[in-house]
Amino acid sequence: MTTKSESAAEFSDRVFVITRTFDAPRELIFSLWSDPNHLRRWWGPKGCSIGFCNMDLRPGGQLLYSFQMPDGTEVWGKFVYREILPPDRLVFVNSFSDPHGNVTRAPFNPNWPLEILNTLNLGEQFNLTTLTLMGRPLNPTEAELQLFDSMLDSLHQGFSATFDQLNAYLTTLSTK
Repeated sequence: MTTKSESAAEFSDRVFVITRTFDAPRELIFSLWSDPNHLRRWWGPKGCSIGFCNMDLRPGGQLLYSFQMPDGTEVWGKFVYREILPPDRLVFVNSFSDPHGNVTRAPFNPNWPLEILNTLNLGEQFNLTTLTLMGRPLNPTEAELQLFDSMLDSLHQGFSATFDQLNAYLTTLSTK
């Protein structure tokens, strides 16, 4: 049986951080995260396609989405927005879910943290936008913390591929 760690009250002290710079103004990068018509064209693991995508962009609102894995498996996820400061910052809790938005366990491992608090910061200099995404488990058990720590390299690879997709989509916008 896993229990909550004494040292992991609400927030874990373990943090995933990834930074990427894009050749675009931050208002545009913010819109790629805050407009479902944009988000559905780049979000998710490489090789997946977004199916359902419904966004209620306000504190307490949520993004509910599904994506289809290359093997045909459908996976659902959601963001619950905590803070929205255009074009600088988005704070949201990300989790796997069912089609009704109920939080579920990750399909790849039952010890993956149920919820990850994400902070997206956007800074701009000379029309280049630096995106920094930080994520940490909320209310994790010790087993969830251990799995999270063991998967930091995998998270970095996955988000790098997702941000490659964001950059490729961004390129299609600048050629129009």
